[in-house]
Amino acid sequence: MMKLFKNKDIGIDLGTVNILIYVKGEGIVLSEPSVVAIDSETGRVLEVGKKAHEMIGRTPGSVIAVKPLKDGVIADFEKTEIMLDYFIKKIKGKNLFSKPRILICCPSNITQVEKNAIREVAERTGAKKVFVEEEPKVAAIGAGLEISLPSGNMVIDIGGGTTDIAVLSLDGIVYSESIKVAGNTFDNDIIKYIKNKYKLLIGEVTAEETKIKIATLIDDIKVKTLKIRGRDLITGLPKTICITSSEIKEAIKESVYKIIYATKLVLEKIEPEISADIIEKGIILTGGGALIEGLSNLIEKEIKVPVKIASSPLTCVVEGTGLMLNSLT
Repeated sequence: MMKLFKNKDIGIDLGTVNILIYVKGEGIVLSEPSVVAIDSETGRVLEVGKKAHEMIGRTPGSVIAVKPLKDGVIADFEKTEIMLDYFIKKIKGKNLFSKPRILICCPSNITQVEKNAIREVAERTGAKKVFVEEEPKVAAIGAGLEISLPSGNMVIDIGGGTTDIAVLSLDGIVYSESIKVAGNTFDNDIIKYIKNKYKLLIGEVTAEETKIKIATLIDDIKVKTLKIRGRDLITGLPKTICITSSEIKEAIKESVYKIIYATKLVLEKIEPEISADIIEKGIILTGGGALIEGLSNLIEKEIKVPVKIASSPLTCVVEGTGLMLNSLT
């Protein structure tokens, strides 16, 4: 007989691109795309997560793949609830537990209404109690920063929908900015660049794969190439082209500099003592965007402050929820 765990605590990184779930005492138990595939004629949910993501750009007319989160917040309340409920039931199937306490993350600087929407969705999945924490704080904890001390720490969390830039001290956020420029923006930049230069239309899945495989912000590096396929806008026929890493750099550079500019704004708003702490410790880069080759070097060069990539940037937020769950009473 399967053992029943009552009121087991879980942490959720509710991302625009991916959802990660942490179960106290077990670690990360789930990482899946934030996608729901539905039949538009009947409204029936067909797939959720990985299988739904595989349908993006490949569905018949009546089937649509929906991303219910936009810019880190809930764009489609009903679909978010369906998706979250599905994932929680999926992990319950492995280790049954009833009415867990949930710690769920949101971007900094979102409205109280948006926070309440996130809390309500989690509550409707059967949670006993829901805690909502800001992502940059949780990411900092997951990256191993000692934010409880009276000393300044800074984190740049580049997710799928938003980039959160925050300065933390004494377990709180001293100052933060959240901008809607992040991984999805880079994907759209690549789509737009290839459309304008090559008159080739590619899908978001292809753009994301291109970014992951060859995106770089380093000037003096051997040029990487990648064959990509799409639809020729002139002939309407399938076409293959070869794209280079230097072209991808050109495509995303403007958006990258928006993140750098926002980082400078945050640094200008903080006290001199905290600035001194950050210069000494450096800035920690987390989130999927941290993995773009040369990004940390470029930020460091532009703002004249050391920048380090977290040891596990993709899982910092959900690992941070795990550490915070341990302190819940």
